[in-house]
Amino acid sequence: MKNRNDVGRGAGYAAVAVLAALACGKGKGGAAGGPGGGMPPGMPVEVAVARADTVRDEIAATGQIEAVQSIELRSDIEGRIVAILFREGQEVLAGRPLFQIDSMELSAQVAQLAAQRDLAQQDLARTKELIAQNAASAADLERAEANARGADAQYRLQNTRLARSTVRAPFTGVVGQRFVSLGDYVNTSSRLVSLQTVNPQRAAFQVPERYARSLQRGQRVTFRVGAIRDRDFVGEVDFVDPVVQLPGRTILVKARVPNAQRLLQPGMFIEAHLVTGMRPRAVVIPEDAVVPLQGANFVYVVTEGKANRRQVGLGVRTPGFVEIASGVDAGEQVVVGGLEVLFPGAPVMARVVDRTQAAPREQ
Repeated sequence: MKNRNDVGRGAGYAAVAVLAALACGKGKGGAAGGPGGGMPPGMPVEVAVARADTVRDEIAATGQIEAVQSIELRSDIEGRIVAILFREGQEVLAGRPLFQIDSMELSAQVAQLAAQRDLAQQDLARTKELIAQNAASAADLERAEANARGADAQYRLQNTRLARSTVRAPFTGVVGQRFVSLGDYVNTSSRLVSLQTVNPQRAAFQVPERYARSLQRGQRVTFRVGAIRDRDFVGEVDFVDPVVQLPGRTILVKARVPNAQRLLQPGMFIEAHLVTGMRPRAVVIPEDAVVPLQGANFVYVVTEGKANRRQVGLGVRTPGFVEIASGVDAGEQVVVGGLEVLFPGAPVMARVVDRTQAAPREQ
């Protein structure tokens, strides 16, 4: 027989063994579930908020500044230059005298023709009086009228030539290089001086023909000039060439640009962006949130602590940002940091980061 003390001691050992087993089971369950109820800790990621912003469809092009009007003045008559009435680089108004050509001979001819015109008119008046007295025939009256008209026409023609001995500015602008000097003899083919408008100016550039249907008058153009750093200029399209130019198959576009400060000069190189469309409530996200995969584009959107992968459609781009045409709404959080370790449905701990945003442009 066993001793009663031995029996009690054995029962005690069994109870201790059962409690130890239970404690071990609880410990294993706690380790598997992790703190707070059994979910694994989320992966730390950085997220940015998708924003609603104005997005412009733009065509990038290069070109140059042109004057709205630019000519090389020539004289309408032959003669010797006796006066130069301007300084090179001077801004002049339309009608301002620039050159005076010797007109002494023309003045004498005009005076002679004026006297002949007066005599013809007097002869016509006498003939009319004789007609009233039945002392002249109708043929005499017709002859007198013809002589008077001819004399007047000769006078007006020569007087016009006399007026053209003063070369005037045909429009308001800045006179450029002068090609003649005082005393030079000039004719109708002689270059006198260049003249061009300064305000407004024109931005001219070539656009590939594939954009032909997107071009129209009134569109907004922004551009920068290589000689003027960190300054944006804005113009409005006022000319779209109806002909595609070869061999490059491009279309010439010109935009009128205010130039009150005289900063823009003809010949300056420009980098232009032509706005062909505008969407005021487009969704924009940082470009590094986009994950290309098997010919499609995806982003990870954080919802309720999990990273959900979504396929998105992309719109226009600018360095650092891209328009989302479909797949993400404004206000949602997209992952921009930590994408390398993500998988669909992964738990995450999101930290919101701010990005400086620029309006997307077409590439």
